[in-house]
Parts: sequence; C-alpha cells; structure tokens
Amino acid sequence: MKGEITYGSILIQFQVIHMARKTLEIAVHPDSTVVIKAPVGTRFEEIQLRVCKRAGWIKRQLDYFRQFEPRTPPRQYVGGETHLYLGKQYRLKISCEERDEVKLIGGHFQIKVKESASPDKVKSLLEAWYAEKAANRFRESFERCWPFFEKLSLAKPRLQILRMKKRWGSLSKNGTLTLNVDLIRAPKECIDYVVVHELCHLKYYDHSPAFYRLLDTVMPDWKKRKHKLELALV
Repeated sequence: MKGEITYGSILIQFQVIHMARKTLEIAVHPDSTVVIKAPVGTRFEEIQLRVCKRAGWIKRQLDYFRQFEPRTPPRQYVGGETHLYLGKQYRLKISCEERDEVKLIGGHFQIKVKESASPDKVKSLLEAWYAEKAANRFRESFERCWPFFEKLSLAKPRLQILRMKKRWGSLSKNGTLTLNVDLIRAPKECIDYVVVHELCHLKYYDHSPAFYRLLDTVMPDWKKRKHKLELALV
C-alpha cells in the first residue's frame, strides 16, 4: 500500500507494510524511501495522521540523505578540462602514445591514449585510475578510523567500493560498508567523515540523538568536514 502527504511545499510519499507487530514504525532509508511498518489491521487514516505528525522529522531525514548525493557536474573529458582528486583540481593533458596510461604529474593528469583519444576512451582510463586509487585510499581511511569502534567490541564490517548514483556511503545490516568510488575526488578529511559516519551506524542504525552523540565523540569537527564535502563536490 502506498500513500502521500503534503508538507509545506514538498510531497512526501510513503509505503505501508502491515505486519505482526505491536507498534507503528516510520523509517527513512538512505535511498530516500519512506517505509511505514504498521500492525495488522491499522487503518490507513491512522497511518496517514501519524505520518503528518512526523512530517518535519521525515523532511529532515530526507534532506540529510540528499547531502550525500553526488553533485559533480558532467565532464566532457577533453584536454584542458579540470578534474578533482582528493579535493584538488588537476587539468587534463591528453596525448596519443604507444600505450594507454594515466599519471598525475604536477598539476596535471597526463593521459596517454593508444589509439583514438575520444572522450569515452579518456573517461574510461580516468575512471579506472580513480578506482585503483580509491581502493588504496579508502582502505587507509577505514583502517585509520576503525580503532575507536574496535574498542566498542563491534564486528568489523567488510569494505566494498562501488559507483553509486545517490550516496557517498552506506552500511548494510549484514555488515558491509560501501563507499562511492567518486568520493576519491573529495579531500581526505571528508572521506574520513563519511567512513566514521557509516561506522557509527554499527552502533545506531538510525539517526537518533544517541547516534549524533557518538558521532560527536568520535569526530568532534564532523560538521565542518561535512560542510567541506558539500562545497568540494558541487
């Protein structure tokens, strides 16, 4: 069952799941879906009223998750264009050579292309380079941030790196920490922020006051880092 309400100028759509439980739960997921778990037999009007009462909280959760949506504008992958790496801009230098290769030298991405230096080819080479760097940098960040959480006797999650459209990071209930490969474009302290944020979900899966108290304890300057991330990847 699906429903929707209007809150101010926004439309909040939600999905209702009736199940054997005693209380009604409202959950906002990282993919911006709003799911209501209601006891069997709960009237839709009652559910809709509860959603209306929690609309302000729902909007804050939706706004929060939207902050993690990649917003880097489309690139053309042509010579002279700038691309980010760890928060700094580097200009593309493209040349036709005997082999495909990407190197970061000085303030430039030196991209050697074996045949046609088409934008698609340049994009493919640069994305492969980013993926290789992300594998190393994200692992370093994970290991750097993990010791605090290890003291809490939490199970260490598995790290995976994917290209995601809507989020910079996520933590699944089965214990997998996923980071968006495009996060490699952000400054290192911002990468650490995303990692710490997701690791806090090992203790508190929602965004409750307890979650933010833990985040404040682990990373007191997280708001500054979050803001820097927002400014860096626009």
